[in-house]
This record gives sequence, structure tokens and C-alpha cells, in this order.
Amino acid sequence: MGNLPPSGREEPALSEPGQGLNFGEETPARQAATVILLRGGSSTLEVLLVKRTEKARFMGGAWVFPGGAVDDQDGDDPHRTAAARELLEEASITIARPNELVEFSRWITPAQVSVRFDTRFFLAQLPEGQEPRVDGEECVDQGWFTPQGALDAHTREEIALVFPTIKHLEQLGAFATVDELLEYASGRKVLPVQPKVWFDGEVARVLLPGEPGYDD
Repeated sequence: MGNLPPSGREEPALSEPGQGLNFGEETPARQAATVILLRGGSSTLEVLLVKRTEKARFMGGAWVFPGGAVDDQDGDDPHRTAAARELLEEASITIARPNELVEFSRWITPAQVSVRFDTRFFLAQLPEGQEPRVDGEECVDQGWFTPQGALDAHTREEIALVFPTIKHLEQLGAFATVDELLEYASGRKVLPVQPKVWFDGEVARVLLPGEPGYDD
């Protein structure tokens, strides 16, 4: 997951709560799962974002897709099981058949970051008759956004977004409707994405695979 500045933007430090750079031995990435909850069907595409409490040590105050770490008890399909569990805990949405969650992406936190996750992002439509409701503890607010609407709200400093959320919203913005997105994602082979942190003195910049300098 890793809350990092947007690609191409230089920052004096990775200063979000609970995050920092690691100049020693690489920290193992913990397995995690996230749900991008969708609504809109054939008409439009909106995604659910929840705001993490400001008290959280990791990504406090950030607006994110519901998700969390995989547990040892999560069974034969641990990432989908964890994704469904976290969605229920954080947004009160029940996914009756977690095995039907559509894997959209896999992101691995850069090796140079202290707190690291290997996260699977899954797509799910809002189940009929259900409405999200945050738990009020770990997550304290919620909102439905078009992908561009969320990015615009971040630009206006109305909501705080972190690097992977920004990049996923940029990807999702290429689709006009939920149906179009799910048609694209269904049966697609998902390859892991691992950004790198490039250093210039005290300045850190995030690079994605394929960007100039990533393979240097």
C-alpha cells in the first residue's frame, strides 16, 4: 500500500503518519487486501472511499478504499476472505460470495519504505439493498466519488489521498461505467506493481515501472 507522494512529485520526506523511509534491512511486505466498492451499473461509475481516523498511526486522516491485512485464519482464498471481512468491518457491507470478487491489481510497497504491504485490490459492486456505514472508530467518514471527482477534491485539499489510491483513481477514470470496468477486469491477468523511491539528498521521489529512471 504505502502512502507516498504522487509519481513525479518531489517531497522533502515521506511524512504521512506511520510511514517513513528505511535505510537498513528490507522490511518484509505483509499480505493485505482491499475492496474497490462500485456503484453505477451501466450508467456511471462511482467508488466508495472511507476516511481513516486521525488517531491512526498509519495513514491517519487519509481517504482510502476499505481494506486491511490478511490473517492466518483466512482460509484457502485468504486475500478475498480478508477483503470481504474488512469491507464488512469498515463499511458494513456484506459480500455473500467473496470468491466472486474480481482482482484488479496488486501493489507492493517500495523496498525503501518502513511499513510495507503486498496488497491485492478487488472490485465489487454494491450489493442490492445495502448502503455503506463506517464503524466510527477505525473509519470516521465516507463518500461516493467519481474517480475524477475524488482527484479534484484532493487537489482542492478537501480530502487527503495517498499514492496508491491516486494511481488507482487515475486508472478507474478511464472507464465510463461500472459495467465497462468489470468487463475489462474479468479474466484479466494481474501482474504486481512495485514502485521505487528515488533519492536526491533529502528529497524522495516515487517512480513506477516504465517511468524514466526506474531501472537505473
